[in-house]
Amino acid sequence: MTASTHTTIPAGLTIADTEVDLLVVGSGTGLGAALAAREQGLSILVIEKSSYVGGSTARSGGALWLPASPVIEECGGVDTAQRASTYLDAVVGDSAPQDRSTAYLRNLPATVDMLRRTTPMKLFWAKDYSDYHPEAPGGSAAGRTCECRPLNTSILGEYLADLRPGVMEVSIPMPTTGADYRWLNLMSRMPRKGLPTVVKRLAQGLGGLALGRRYAAGGQALAAGLFAGAIRAGIPIWLDTSLTGLVTDDDGRVTAATVIHADSVFTITARHGVVLAAGGFDHDMDMRWKFQSESLGRNLSLGARSNTGDAIRIGQEVGAGIASMDQSWWFPAVAPLPGAAPAVMLAERSLPGSFIVDQTGRRFANESADYMSFGQRILELEAAGSPVESMWIVFDQQYRNSYVFAAELFPRIPIPRRWYDAGIAFRADNLTDLAAQINVPAGTFRATVDRFNENAFAGEDPDFGRGRSAYDRYYGDPTITPNPNLRPLLSGPFYAVKMVLSDLGTCGGLLADGHARVLREDGTVIDGLYAIGNTAANAFGRTYPGAGATIAQGLVFGHIAAQHAAQNRLAAQAR
Repeated sequence: MTASTHTTIPAGLTIADTEVDLLVVGSGTGLGAALAAREQGLSILVIEKSSYVGGSTARSGGALWLPASPVIEECGGVDTAQRASTYLDAVVGDSAPQDRSTAYLRNLPATVDMLRRTTPMKLFWAKDYSDYHPEAPGGSAAGRTCECRPLNTSILGEYLADLRPGVMEVSIPMPTTGADYRWLNLMSRMPRKGLPTVVKRLAQGLGGLALGRRYAAGGQALAAGLFAGAIRAGIPIWLDTSLTGLVTDDDGRVTAATVIHADSVFTITARHGVVLAAGGFDHDMDMRWKFQSESLGRNLSLGARSNTGDAIRIGQEVGAGIASMDQSWWFPAVAPLPGAAPAVMLAERSLPGSFIVDQTGRRFANESADYMSFGQRILELEAAGSPVESMWIVFDQQYRNSYVFAAELFPRIPIPRRWYDAGIAFRADNLTDLAAQINVPAGTFRATVDRFNENAFAGEDPDFGRGRSAYDRYYGDPTITPNPNLRPLLSGPFYAVKMVLSDLGTCGGLLADGHARVLREDGTVIDGLYAIGNTAANAFGRTYPGAGATIAQGLVFGHIAAQHAAQNRLAAQAR
């Protein structure tokens, strides 16, 4: 059969060919697909556009949403696939095909078992880290989120330098899991919980260094674990290798890919499939402004810089459909200093003694809502003609004395002078002066504060329901009653810090089915082509069901794609 290629080969490059059973494009959750395929006896090649292994996974919090998994059961939790299915039906609705959620739940236990066999990761249940919508049918306030225990990344040996750095590189080694973060953040309020956690992680980090070990947690641990598994399995990973096109036969089946590597163009024949796991279009602003909003700030995403939508565009060139392109894993953050990335915010929005206003001086959302829902609220207001042109988190000195802020400012540490100089932080002894500094109407702002304070005293938020959900309360302060998310702001000085709408990556992409196969707009399958992670349209549509749903679905559908490709090999051998 003849073949067609969808690429342009730059002049002056040499051409070489190679052949494998399965080609994986992307080294984040794509490594899970590679490990699963290797277990099935397939020959594998992983290509990675950047100079690092790990993708956005290495920059993430490293959580995994694993409902009804053996991890939860072994840690004493009780969950069922039926309950999880009820939950996904309720929160996803018709925003994504049901077969995606069904396949996810069905294949999740086998994926966990595969990761345990092929990597050094040890998973645990982050008990009480609530689902993001626990009040929905089937939701769980106890949560379904799991994490990787701190991992000694020195096991990567000479390849350690190839691991993508995390979002925050700390000078003091203290491998902090997401479950730890909750108590570290409340250290000054609940020292009996916070201080032992600090001591434990400092001892592990510093003690590890003394023994020649480098412990990491979160996405660094997860990515390092996958990378270590790939090294152990002998899976080749080509860094600095860009996908430029896909090759199809007369029947439209993908049979190969063209890539640029080391100043050469390679045609990589993929006998049983190509898995696109190259992330979303986080840093392609033309795509973001086209599909999402022209109001989005340039390159505010926390996703890997190499995520520019290449695999999505190349998939479309061979006929793939797209879906959910207006969606991202939205993540409100502190506005960036010049030349820097936005600063991560997680618990800050939920803690009592704070609220968020827009340029009108009014609140506009439940500050404690999960980060994706918070971002969606901003874009919904824009679509309704009431755009959030600027937003500020406002808090008092008691708040500043009590909690960690933006991951770097521990309680009582002053806000850095450079924040004030850059215009992203302001301080005033009274609310009228603060309003003037952040350029919001003083009368409206004062009325907002008065209403907020009155309701905070009563422990209720009739305007936006802050504190009603178990998720809201997870990141609240249990020492504040009657509502751990609400406390009035009565005494100055008062502060305002500018926020922006960032994200953890886009989650719209190529249409895919329950086998991770890429689909055309008419629903027909493009044989030989799979899409997982943020290259595929979110399996959960418009919804973020719980912490770690983005990474977990990449791993699960990578496992599914590998199983399907292995079945294709068996079928071909039988013929």
